[in-house]
Amino acid sequence: MDIDADLGPRVTIRQTEQDHVDFILRGVDLSVANSIRRIMLAEVPTLAIDLVEIDTNTSVLADELLLHRLGLIPLISEGIENLSYSRDCTCDQYCPNCSVKLELAARCDSDSTMNVYASDLAKFHNGLRLGDPVIRDAQQRGPLICKLRKHQELRLTCIAKKGIAKEHAKWLPCAAIGFEYDPWNKLKHTDYWYEVDADAEWPKLANCEWEEAPDPDANFDYTAVPSNYYVDLETVGNLPPNEVVVRGIETLQLKLAGIAVELNKDSVEANDAAAGALTTYGRSPARDGDSPNNGYAYGEGFGSSGW
Repeated sequence: MDIDADLGPRVTIRQTEQDHVDFILRGVDLSVANSIRRIMLAEVPTLAIDLVEIDTNTSVLADELLLHRLGLIPLISEGIENLSYSRDCTCDQYCPNCSVKLELAARCDSDSTMNVYASDLAKFHNGLRLGDPVIRDAQQRGPLICKLRKHQELRLTCIAKKGIAKEHAKWLPCAAIGFEYDPWNKLKHTDYWYEVDADAEWPKLANCEWEEAPDPDANFDYTAVPSNYYVDLETVGNLPPNEVVVRGIETLQLKLAGIAVELNKDSVEANDAAAGALTTYGRSPARDGDSPNNGYAYGEGFGSSGW
């Protein structure tokens, strides 16, 4: 089925939850749909702990392992657009304009083991939820950071910064993105391995219910292109799923705009260089109303035999 360009891109939402959305994207090319998927995975900015200043760590965890666990704690990133990248900020290392500061102080004074959770991180509140740990469990404790025994202590300061998953996985906004098109395999992009019967050995997917089954007697259409793209997106809680999709599209638009600007710049520079070269050889670009020879008018000081 060909893409109906007149209708434009269309979205059908099949299921939506707090950290999950399942929708169908129509009216776009496969390259565009896949670009949106890749950008949602790797280039939507979020907030994550990037710098840790350890004052005391007498736990059994080494500093490096502790830093790794802290970096993977998801932080609420709503309002991340108001935060600058540290590389674009004019501060020396970090400041409130490019970072969020959190502190952790825990000490075990009892004989029983003490659990330290993400909820124990104390944030210097600026009136926003930006930087708060994502907590989804019923006990409202968040991910487990470490365990302390009697007389063990942990005191540190965390600096959360803005980044994208292309730089490090800790900035991932999505836990997973399911992406499928052509569930009936009408385009033959997939070769099913089978012993006797591929239809019997490969169960049909749920997305097959949204498309008509192919006619086994019909000739193969070499001009057919995908028309429906089934996207199943699950976030880690730092951003709502709708914001991940919208910001992914905005990022793609900015990338395409940047390419257009550079192409226009190169085109203008090429035209200026060509005009300068023609003027050097005694010709200048023709103006409206001129009767140029081959599209150009002779320059001053040259007659018809000047060439």
